[in-house]
Amino acid sequence: MSISLEPVVARKTWRTVEPLHGMIYFAPEAAQRYAELGLNDRAGYFASRSAPMGPVGAEVVIATFFNFCPGLVRRAMAGVWSVTTTGEVLQARLEAADAALRRVLGDAVSSPGLARAAQLARIAAEAAGERPQGRPLFAGHASLSWPDEDHLVLWHAQTLLREYRGDGHVVALCSAGIGPAEALVIHAASGEVPTAALRETRAWTDAEWDEAVESVRSRGWLAEDGTLALSPAGVEHRQSVEDMTDLLAVHPYAVLGEARCGELRELTRPLSQAVVSAGMLGRVPGT
Repeated sequence: MSISLEPVVARKTWRTVEPLHGMIYFAPEAAQRYAELGLNDRAGYFASRSAPMGPVGAEVVIATFFNFCPGLVRRAMAGVWSVTTTGEVLQARLEAADAALRRVLGDAVSSPGLARAAQLARIAAEAAGERPQGRPLFAGHASLSWPDEDHLVLWHAQTLLREYRGDGHVVALCSAGIGPAEALVIHAASGEVPTAALRETRAWTDAEWDEAVESVRSRGWLAEDGTLALSPAGVEHRQSVEDMTDLLAVHPYAVLGEARCGELRELTRPLSQAVVSAGMLGRVPGT
């Protein structure tokens, strides 16, 4: 059966729910639990997000996380699986998500609205599992057992949907001939994220960054005045990559359907706003 949905609906739904997943990268509960396993912030980030794929090494993380400087990843991942296990890291991450969501959402974690949101998000996430090909980070997360409690079901479902979309975004970037540092330059030139934050957290050297800037500029995607801003051609090209990302991410939301996507957004909007208002989306240690 053919199911259609405007990609913009999928994007809006993902963005509305995303803070409920994204907070795990900033929650002090996560940093504390990773530290108890002997992992610093960056090691905790890379290890916890890659652990669903097994005790993989730095090269797999470099390939799947895409836009981080390889040297940063190799330093962060060095010796990780000699001091802890994937099972311990995944348990720490789940416990951190539980504690952080309970702290921020309070009584809402047991509300009927959250339970319904979890049900809807799980429908979409399980539909994503019908198409795991070419999505290694998603497939790893999809292999994990579902949690029992509604707020963790919602968190896990959005985790799956985030990684499903992220893997598709890597495909779109590679298809467009955009490398990891170049992708960051384009992102910085869009004005959506401060350049300094991207450079600090992804850790490319000055020479590597300058080379990426020149590569993007040579394609006519940066402003002619020499500033780090997108030219009209750059805006158009970036939008084409975003459109492809949206298209590749649409399937699970198409299965959910437009009406239920709208219901999911309505139910999760106040929950996501609570996460944002609590300052839970600050700078990611590793990203």
